[in-house]
Amino acid sequence: MANIQSQIKRNKQNEKRRLRNRNARGTARSAVIKAHAAFEENSPETKATVLKAISELDKAAERGVIHKNNAARRKGRLMKKLASLKTE
Repeated sequence: MANIQSQIKRNKQNEKRRLRNRNARGTARSAVIKAHAAFEENSPETKATVLKAISELDKAAERGVIHKNNAARRKGRLMKKLASLKTE
């Protein structure tokens, strides 16, 4: 345990940020999982679900929770899969 005041404060800040980041990352992850499930079901609201997942990924990247290239890669995969459904 830290006994320096600035390090004690830094630990408190880090814990708050960790919880906030965990929440944002979990929301993005859940949205992506729902999008994949919509692909499996081939439901009519697949596009809306994918757009929701992309929005959540953008928010997480904007807040610095995930890297912007990580978000871009995931979004690209989702859009590629969505485009392949449209042509079939």
